[in-house]
Amino acid sequence: MTTTLPEHATDGGATTAGAGPAQGVDEFAERVLTAALGCIDIMSIYLGDRLGWYRSLAAEGPCTPEELAGRTGTSARYAREWLEQQAVTGILVAEGAQDARRYRLPDAAAEVLTDATSLAYMGPMPRLFAATAGALPELLEAYRTGGGVSWERLGADAREAQADLNRPWFGELPRAFAEIADLESVLSRPGARVADVGTGAGWSAIELGKAYPGLQVDGFDIDEPSIELARRNAEEAGVSDRVRFHNADGDGLANHGPFDAAFAFECIHDMARPMDVLAAMRLAVRDGGPVIIMDEAVGETPAPAGDTVERLMYGYSLLCCLPDGLSHQPSVGTGTVMRPGVLRDYARAAGFADLEILPIEDFGFFRFYSLIS
Repeated sequence: MTTTLPEHATDGGATTAGAGPAQGVDEFAERVLTAALGCIDIMSIYLGDRLGWYRSLAAEGPCTPEELAGRTGTSARYAREWLEQQAVTGILVAEGAQDARRYRLPDAAAEVLTDATSLAYMGPMPRLFAATAGALPELLEAYRTGGGVSWERLGADAREAQADLNRPWFGELPRAFAEIADLESVLSRPGARVADVGTGAGWSAIELGKAYPGLQVDGFDIDEPSIELARRNAEEAGVSDRVRFHNADGDGLANHGPFDAAFAFECIHDMARPMDVLAAMRLAVRDGGPVIIMDEAVGETPAPAGDTVERLMYGYSLLCCLPDGLSHQPSVGTGTVMRPGVLRDYARAAGFADLEILPIEDFGFFRFYSLIS
């Protein structure tokens, strides 16, 4: 299973949910009610994820509220209310008589909510939105003043949710890169060195290290908790001898290069000064070395009624990515919705001649660019 959607899908109303001029009062009120129900689902999924209730149901099977509470060391009364709500909303299945009802997590829901290796894994997504909800007072102030709210301020829920959501897709990077002959030849060269800029929890660097035994990967990030997490992840994955992490911004690349290739996975749009980082990547690679950017697969131009991808990306941008980008000044304030033309302008300002979109299809919500010197 994958969470891939076509770039401009018309998926059962996802592109027509906007309040167009022909939409009446009742229809728009229904939209707001539906959104409220979705918000309730997100917050209830957050509870089930953080309390270990979904994992218990997936691993140990159906149970009563008392059994679930006993398994997880939580309150039986709260467990009962949550289980009933989950059944009413259609996530769990209630079985048996009312006085002895047991609750079951269907296989499909178990994969989406608990299987961290599945490309359909979305259990961490509520954690990210819950983290932004906790920062709403600061976001309001930022919107009034033009300030920002950093990833650091959003805390562990946001940091770890972002890493966990991307991890299954980073596991697919070797498959994707195998389709690009020039890139594959660099990565498979014994003794090759590559840079992973904005590495976060390190999963992209780790997966490249695991797939290419002769490769050395240096990951860079400016968030110290992410660097510490990445080092632990590399140690547990058994690649810490070849996959190393550094607390440094783009300028720090020069102290560790030169590299045979440089990558930036879903992070350029977050950066306050992306042109500086891209310029540092260009200078850090040996002549002709690939510089690869993975970012959101948004359209070339805005659409009056965006598809599911664009609606989700603007949600991330409003609550997380744009406030983070503006928390470091001076900032270009890109936001999540970085269209190809914007990245092309950044690349040219950084000294590149142009960019090309790589022919890597069906890779979640992402698109790959190669920057041309």
